[in-house]
Amino acid sequence: MTSSNPDDTARQAEILAARAALAATVDELTTRLTPKNLAADAAESTRRAADDAGTFLAGGGFPVGSPSRTRNVKILLGAAAGVALLVTVAVIRSRR
Repeated sequence: MTSSNPDDTARQAEILAARAALAATVDELTTRLTPKNLAADAAESTRRAADDAGTFLAGGGFPVGSPSRTRNVKILLGAAAGVALLVTVAVIRSRR
């Protein structure tokens, strides 16, 4: 694809730059979306939510400045309350 027209040369350079940027993006997404990395991210998020829930229960309040962390604490506390309710109902039913 050789061309003496400066416009064609500029377009070819833009296309090559766009291809390189696209290849870099695909490589980054491939790395981020590997099962190992997804599992590590989920584990870290769970640990952070448990720490935040512990801080909340100790009187420290919800995390400041991160709506997703606050949401995760609420979900974790709601799930714990649900499990406690189910265990209580199961114990009461077994004693009847």
